[in-house]
Amino acid sequence: MANVVVVGVDASPSARKAAEVALDLAGSLGASLHVVTAFEMENAETFGVGSDKVRISNADSSEIVAKSLGASRPGVEITHFAARGKPADSLIKEAIRLDARVIVVGNRRMRGIGRLLGSVANSVAHNAPCDVYIANTYED
Repeated sequence: MANVVVVGVDASPSARKAAEVALDLAGSLGASLHVVTAFEMENAETFGVGSDKVRISNADSSEIVAKSLGASRPGVEITHFAARGKPADSLIKEAIRLDARVIVVGNRRMRGIGRLLGSVANSVAHNAPCDVYIANTYED
């Protein structure tokens, strides 16, 4: 088993909190961190004018989070990947591909009606090929 921690992110504050937990865990384990964004349909917006245009896509979340985390903890190797597909499936596929030690997910949608409808954390916990760490990302 490789010494890799996989974490799923999107543009939400909850995902950012899960990524910070994953970074701390990777640092404690002496592991690398692999940041994954999953999307079913790519959404992109272009900002700027003329030759100064920047295109931001929901597929860029993993790269943006990985770079900002890397600045806060230079000793941990951080990679990123954008996957087309459902979030839970994408995290599990990446964990299998990397022979990951643990997947970190946030607990968003694990309360209230979200518990009944399912969540990424629930799906990953039931189908992961490795340990799963469910980070408390609520602001209680």
